[in-house]
Amino acid sequence: MPRFRFAEAAKLLGVSDDTIRRWVDAGELSSSLDASGRKVVDGAELAEFARAHANEVPDPSGIGRSARNRFVGLVTSVAVDKVMAQVEMQCGPHRVVSLMSAEAVRELGLEPGSLAVAVVKATTVMVETP
Repeated sequence: MPRFRFAEAAKLLGVSDDTIRRWVDAGELSSSLDASGRKVVDGAELAEFARAHANEVPDPSGIGRSARNRFVGLVTSVAVDKVMAQVEMQCGPHRVVSLMSAEAVRELGLEPGSLAVAVVKATTVMVETP
């Protein structure tokens, strides 16, 4: 079973080591000792904790979709040529890049600072492990 040292768990959740320690002290996460005597958190428990405490930003469009992967964020960059455009968004800790037509960028009024929702519907999602 995967186990993560406090510093590793903190990095995965985007918090400080002290926050992990506080959660353990408060009983929100449990810990054990590894073979070297260092405190660790069980990977499955950490994953469930991350899911339960995720702060999803509500989709402002109010439109129902079959795609479940929606990332609400701010447009940070728009590069447009005559036909195509590259739009970058910052959605929480995630950078999302979309290639679309220049016409779509104009119709949507996309510019840095715009609120937008990136909807991802893919038939292939690759998963890698370290």
